[in-house]
Amino acid sequence: MSAHVHGGHQADRHGDRGVHGDAHAAAHDKHAGHSVEMFRRKFWGTLLLSIPTVVWAPMIQQWLGYHAWGGPTASRFVPALFGALVFSYGGWVFVKGALGELADRLPGMMTLIALAISVAFIFSLAVTLGFPGMDLWWELATLVTIMVLGHWIEMRSIAQAQGALNELAKLLPDTAVRIVGDRSEDVPLEALREGDLVLIRPGAAIPADGVVRDGSSEVNESMITGESRPVLKSAGGPVIGGTVNGSGSLRVEVTRTGESTALAGIMGLVAQAQSSRSRAQALADRAALLLTIVAVVAAVATLVGWLVAGEAAAFVIERVVTVLVIACPHALGLAIPLVVAISTTLGARNGLLVRDRRGLEEARNVTAVFFDKTGTLTRGEFRVVEVTTTPGLAHDAALALAAAVERDSEHTIARGIVRSAEERGLAIPSAEQFQTVPGHGVQATVGGRQILVGGPALLRRVNVRIDPALQAAINRAAARGQTAITLMESTTALAVFAVADALRDESREAVQRLHAQRIEVIMMTGDAEPVARSVADDLGIDTVFAEVLPEHKAAKVKEVQARGKRVAMVGDGVNDAPALLTADVGIAIGAGTDVAVEAGDVVLVRSDPRDVPRIIALSKATYRKMIQNLWWAAGYNIVAIPLAAGVLAPWGIVPPPALGAVLMSISTIIVAINAQLLRRARA
Repeated sequence: MSAHVHGGHQADRHGDRGVHGDAHAAAHDKHAGHSVEMFRRKFWGTLLLSIPTVVWAPMIQQWLGYHAWGGPTASRFVPALFGALVFSYGGWVFVKGALGELADRLPGMMTLIALAISVAFIFSLAVTLGFPGMDLWWELATLVTIMVLGHWIEMRSIAQAQGALNELAKLLPDTAVRIVGDRSEDVPLEALREGDLVLIRPGAAIPADGVVRDGSSEVNESMITGESRPVLKSAGGPVIGGTVNGSGSLRVEVTRTGESTALAGIMGLVAQAQSSRSRAQALADRAALLLTIVAVVAAVATLVGWLVAGEAAAFVIERVVTVLVIACPHALGLAIPLVVAISTTLGARNGLLVRDRRGLEEARNVTAVFFDKTGTLTRGEFRVVEVTTTPGLAHDAALALAAAVERDSEHTIARGIVRSAEERGLAIPSAEQFQTVPGHGVQATVGGRQILVGGPALLRRVNVRIDPALQAAINRAAARGQTAITLMESTTALAVFAVADALRDESREAVQRLHAQRIEVIMMTGDAEPVARSVADDLGIDTVFAEVLPEHKAAKVKEVQARGKRVAMVGDGVNDAPALLTADVGIAIGAGTDVAVEAGDVVLVRSDPRDVPRIIALSKATYRKMIQNLWWAAGYNIVAIPLAAGVLAPWGIVPPPALGAVLMSISTIIVAINAQLLRRARA
């Protein structure tokens, strides 16, 4: 419920991005109906048509000192014929795009390109039909060819950046082996239903999310969670569709199929992030509109200025065309979308799912990070965090003995002791005559020894003798808010285990990385002050808010924001929804398979707190690339437009329209290369 509420209020925090916003964006999408293949065909077609246009161009013949076949007549009409074909085949896509922009009252890149090539086409056609001047057929042909090449490069770059979605889709197999009674059958993936039992052979991809019902194997989940090590799966363990089975055989009950799977959730979040708009994108759109106005004004000023100066119409038109060409904000249109496509893809490949690009953009400004304790900094499961024994008894031996007694108990603390022993790889002996002592503990016979395990109530009941070192351990656990469990034989205490919600191994490194970025780390929990303080001291956390009810967490976030801090909140996306909403950046813990969390700007698939400094580092790197691209894409016009207008003409420097096209395309290529360098960013 809270996740849904948070998702509903996201628009309030970051501006309305609902249906209207999406439709508005789609209305003036300059690449609507375009494809990489279309521009590839158009490039090679316009290139072939441009060759005779250039070869028969009188100016080219004069520069290179040759005479094309057919003499002056051919030199007049061959460039006109092929130049017109170039305009109609390669240039018309820009004219259509301009008409769409003008219909939406949002003139931009397509408008400028269409203006440039239309002016060149009309003027050249007039010259060919007898108007005085020098035609621009070869300039028009090369201009259109270079523009189509630039768009092909842009479409390829964006397609490659978004290719991770296609790669994710390819992770799923085409068929699955469904078990029906005593037989098995190959069925298409779409035929699977919840509750079906499927066989996963060694090396096969898992077809859907599910739970292991039989078998044991290590599964490679790196493509989904980013976890580099194979994860052991046995009966009762969850598996994710699209991950790859190891050397064992598994029988899995399907729990989620189709759009409800973890993989589909990841693909949806990545697509949502790549289509969402950011402040930087809005800035780029405004810059493109401003540049269009500047270019048109500069073109008009160039036209009027050179006509007043008495220059010939051919020269004046050439200057106007060059101004329009060199001012095309082609690179500007690519500057932001390509960076965002790459950054969200990089995040997805590393378990950082960006739901809202504005959240990714804002993360670079974070100066304080709130962590929920349970399930975020800790595992949310009990573990033995300290062992104290009497002289002569090894810690591992004591833990194995306690685990033997507790193995048949269903109590959460008992399960924590058993898990701790298993995780240490201890050999747990068998126990006999197990029985519970209600409200006190458990007892069993292990290797002929009568062993008891329990808390303070059992100690009082048995009237056990306690070594001073063990009593000190009990007192330490009480001071930290931990549970002290005592291992006893008859009336003698052998060991004390401090049991608590175990810290994640990654939490300490996460805090250190955030401190290295000069970010304040704050822990907020509903636990008692001693428990919270113990965890904070262990991890080196700066500030602790303990005994905080869920409904009061948002107030604590506001309290820190009032100190001038930009706050990120890290939580499970459900109990922490109010705080996630209030924070400048909400970071939801995805818990591995629960990737469809709706409560944050960013979802951490691996539930790894080290991903918090990673997302901040990615945000900073992304913003740097955005700003660099914006400056390059728009800033070079400060020099290029006056040069195109002819301010250096008195010194003999007059760039032709074709050079303008080259400069524009070079800027596009530089922006694309610079965006690709984001892949080298490291957290």
